[in-house]
Amino acid sequence: MLERFRARWAKILTPMARILLERGVSPDVVTVVGTAGVVIGSLVCFPQGWLWQGVVVVTFFVFSDMLDGQMAKMSGKASPWGAFLDSSLDRFGDGAVFGGLLLWFAGPQDSVLWAGVTLAALVVGQLTSYVKARAESLGFTCRGGLAARADRLFAILAGTLLAGLGVPYVLEIAVSALAIAGVITVGQRIGQVYRQSKAGDVQPA
Repeated sequence: MLERFRARWAKILTPMARILLERGVSPDVVTVVGTAGVVIGSLVCFPQGWLWQGVVVVTFFVFSDMLDGQMAKMSGKASPWGAFLDSSLDRFGDGAVFGGLLLWFAGPQDSVLWAGVTLAALVVGQLTSYVKARAESLGFTCRGGLAARADRLFAILAGTLLAGLGVPYVLEIAVSALAIAGVITVGQRIGQVYRQSKAGDVQPA
């Protein structure tokens, strides 16, 4: 759902991308630094209960996910390696966000239930990305679904921010909704690939 806004954000980030390129910063460096910021912010802030502070840190670095791609396009350095690195580190960053919240639920909150639900949301979120990658490696088209990565990230960060500001139950609702939406999305993508396989609609990988 939120993927449609990527082009708009890319235009907004163009001036920053141009400045970084002029200073000799490569898109890959932005990718790595952005992921490191997300991981550190998530695993340092969230387990300590610094929820809204963690969201501020993570959100700042999440924008690198769009910034590096824009830099690659502007510099003509877009490559399969850059796409692979970006996609791989996205999974690492997502795991850190949910992992940090899982530690918060299991630690300060002492809630095995919600730690388990958060783990479920993490697993199905990663599975959603895996299904897409595996399908495309076999020549199928696999896009869309109820909860793409941008939607999941927005929902979990919004829920965490509101929880950090004192709104009750909102984070529990967010992780529950993401766990359910993730299962539905995986089902949608598997169904999409199944229909293509039966129709013989496969592109050479």
